[in-house]
Amino acid sequence: MRGRHYLILWLALFLGVAAAVVTRQTASLATAARIRQLGTQREELLARRGDVERRVRAATSREVLQRVAQERLGLRIATDSDLVLLDPAARAGDAR
Repeated sequence: MRGRHYLILWLALFLGVAAAVVTRQTASLATAARIRQLGTQREELLARRGDVERRVRAATSREVLQRVAQERLGLRIATDSDLVLLDPAARAGDAR
C-alpha cells in the first residue's frame, strides 16, 4: 500500500507540473501572437508617420505658403519700396 501512495503522489505531481507547463506554453503563444500584431501595427504607423511628415513638409514649403497667403489672406510679396530699414544705432542714440 505504501508503494501505491508514492506512485499516486508522483503521478499527481507530474500531472500538476505538466498542467503548469501547458498553461505557460499557451500563455506564451498568445503573447507571441500579440507581439506579432503589435509589430505589424508599428510598421503601419511608421509608414503613416512618414506620409504625414512628407505632407507637412509639402504644406509648409515656401511656394505653398506664399500661394495660400496671397489667395486666402490677400497678402503680397513686399517690393523694395515697401521696405523700411531702420538703423539700430540711430535708435539707441535717441533713447539716451
